[in-house]
Amino acid sequence: MIDTASKPGKNALVWLIVSVVVIVLDQLSKAWVLASLPEYTPVPVIDGFWNWYRSYNTGAAFSFLSDAGGWQKYFFMVLAVAISGLLARWLARTERGDWKSALPFALVIGGAIGNVIDRMLHGHVVDFIQWYVGDYHWPSFNIADSAIVAGAIGIAIYGLFPSRADAKRRAGEGKA
Repeated sequence: MIDTASKPGKNALVWLIVSVVVIVLDQLSKAWVLASLPEYTPVPVIDGFWNWYRSYNTGAAFSFLSDAGGWQKYFFMVLAVAISGLLARWLARTERGDWKSALPFALVIGGAIGNVIDRMLHGHVVDFIQWYVGDYHWPSFNIADSAIVAGAIGIAIYGLFPSRADAKRRAGEGKA
C-alpha cells in the first residue's frame, strides 16, 4: 500500500460503495427473513444441501461467546466499528486501482457494519442460510457473514501471495 491520502480523489475510499451495497443487501435480506421465515424451521432450497433457516446469534462466528450474559453484544459492536475504522483508514491509504486490497477491505467493512446494525436493532444477529450434508449442519449465517469471510480470505491471500509487481513495489518502499 502506498500512502495516497494526500492525493484527493486517488485513494480507494470510493470502494466504500461496495460496503454500502453489502449493507443494503444484508439488511434487505434480513427484513425478508424476519417477515417471511418461521423461526428455527428449515425451509429447503436445495434438498440435502441448503435450507433457509431463521435463527439468531448473540455471539460472534460459530456462536462464540453467545452465552456470555449480554456484555458481548457491546464488545462485538465496538470491535466491528474499530476494525471498520481501521480498514477505512487503510482504504484511504490504498491506491484506487488496487482492487486486490480495496475490495476485501470494503467487503469486511460492509459485513461488519451489517451485523452491527442487527445488534443495535435486535440485540442479536439474524442468520438464515444453512448448508448441510447428511446430519452435518454448518452453522447458519447471513450475507454480512459471507462478505466478512470473503474479505478476510482476500486479505489473507493478497497478503500471503502478493503479485511480483506488488512485491517489487513494496521492496522499493522499504529502501526509501
